[in-house]
Amino acid sequence: MEGDTFSGFGNGAQVDGKVLQTVQKSFVQVQNILDQNRLLINEINQNHESRMPDNLSRNVGLIRELNNNIKRVVDLYGDLSYSFSKSMEVSSEGDSAGTTRSDGKLGQKRLRPSAP
Repeated sequence: MEGDTFSGFGNGAQVDGKVLQTVQKSFVQVQNILDQNRLLINEINQNHESRMPDNLSRNVGLIRELNNNIKRVVDLYGDLSYSFSKSMEVSSEGDSAGTTRSDGKLGQKRLRPSAP
């Protein structure tokens, strides 16, 4: 798969097999986190319905974990989007100053600030 290129994006762009592997790996990570979040939400709901003080106290930590997981998913999607768009820029032979939209007008590329 490495070194292979795939086209199927309607615009004729080709994607390296390595990029597809990275995309797939990221989606697996996201799915695992979302599965964990589903379990956390179920436990939070059960604790809430029980109205037991210990269970309600435990929810504080569970909700923090859920929030951290959501932040991780957002970061993964952001990194994935950035990496994918950069790979598309490298693979296409377009204008370095802008992109041509489907309506034929020139649009500016959005750059994502680098992480601290």
